[in-house]
Amino acid sequence: MKRKLSILYAWLVRTLTFFLPDISLFMRLRGGLYSFVMKSAGTNFQVAHSAILNSISELSVGNNVYIANGSSLLCGGGIIVSDNVLFGPGVVISSNNHTFEDETGYRFGKAVFGGVIIGRGSWICANSVITKGACFPEFSILGPCSVYNQKQQGNNSSLYSGIPAKLIGPITS
Repeated sequence: MKRKLSILYAWLVRTLTFFLPDISLFMRLRGGLYSFVMKSAGTNFQVAHSAILNSISELSVGNNVYIANGSSLLCGGGIIVSDNVLFGPGVVISSNNHTFEDETGYRFGKAVFGGVIIGRGSWICANSVITKGACFPEFSILGPCSVYNQKQQGNNSSLYSGIPAKLIGPITS
């Protein structure tokens, strides 16, 4: 019941604030309104007007987190976003997946859940996807249009890219 109410509340916040422009003040207001039903939220949590946060009762975010327009966080299995994380436009993070059922295919398959952790200081570039059970390393970049599904912690301060995302190399300043 708590999950369903959090979905309804997130829809209400998104609907009521949709036409407010994406300036820092209103994006912080949106983040503050979402935080009332989240597990935890740090300071300066900013959410663009067209971002979709689903099952936010299972979402925890740190300080200085920004979620850009068109991004979707599907938090049913739990998502932890550390401090100073940037999500580009169109990012999808899903902490759940479907299983295959014999006659009905994936549509009616039972949902399976697995938490997602995004390390501090990371940048998830535009149109990238992070799947259930993934743990994205600290101070790393996930390149545009990539799919990250690694269960184990990767190398910190590194660039990952591709489908599936692979380690490209360390990030040097």
